[in-house]
This record gives sequence, structure tokens and C-alpha cells, in this order.
Amino acid sequence: MTQATLPPPSPLLRPVRSAASAGYTLVELLVVLTIISLLVGLVGPRVLGYLGESRVKTARLQIDGFASALDLFFLDTGRYPAPSEGFEALTQRPADVPVWNGPYLKTGRVPLDPWGHPYIYRIEEERAPPYEIISLGSDGREGGTGTAADISNVER
Repeated sequence: MTQATLPPPSPLLRPVRSAASAGYTLVELLVVLTIISLLVGLVGPRVLGYLGESRVKTARLQIDGFASALDLFFLDTGRYPAPSEGFEALTQRPADVPVWNGPYLKTGRVPLDPWGHPYIYRIEEERAPPYEIISLGSDGREGGTGTAADISNVER
């Protein structure tokens, strides 16, 4: 077997590179960085807005889950958990409850709100439902507006 040898490449077929075309110019880099900055400036706030909205929706869904668990607790025990028992009564049997078919929360633990704060549980017998579940929002304090506003199962 003989090996075929290729002729050397013709100098006419080689790409011509000059020193000026060896890289990008400073102007080209600045134009690209400016375009990227504009895109981030326009898209960034929108993405952060969606993140804030999704946290509010997550808090509402968790509050609905707590409400369902509280109603199941009421059906089994004939009462809602006392404020001193709180949401822990949904995961661990209180001492004075003879019939308890829990845990009433799927995870078996009480989750924090999407901002990492504990939910607040209150009872007022005069309203329906007699309990209020509150997330304090992004600031962790009562009151506020926007994503810092309180989220509750009771309309105020």
C-alpha cells in the first residue's frame, strides 16, 4: 500500500490575516457591552417583578393549605387550635385532644413564608372563618405596600 501525499497548500488559498484583524477593537467591545447593559437594564426589573409576584402567589397558596388543614383539624377535634398551640397542633397531637388524625400538613412540618418569616395565626370567634393566617410580606413587619404588604386569608 502506498500512501498518497497531498501537495502543499497553495499560498493563494491561505487566509490573509493582518495585524488589524487579529482581534476586536475597543469600539466594538464597548458597543457590545453597551447593548448587553441596555438589555439587562430593561429585562432585569421585569424578572425581579415576576419573582416578587410569584412569592406573593406562593404565600397565598400556603395560606390556603393552612386553612384546609385547620378545617380538617376542626372536623376531627371539634375546635380550632388555640393560639398558644398554633400551627404546631397541625403537625403534633396536642395533649388535650383525644381524636387527632394528623399530621394535617403534607410535609409534617410548618413551613415559613416565601421570605423566610413565620406565619401568624390568630383566632376571633366573631368572624367566619374564626381564624386568620397572615404572612407579613417581604419586610417582615405588619402593614406595608406592594410585596411588603401583609397577605391574609381574611379581607380587611
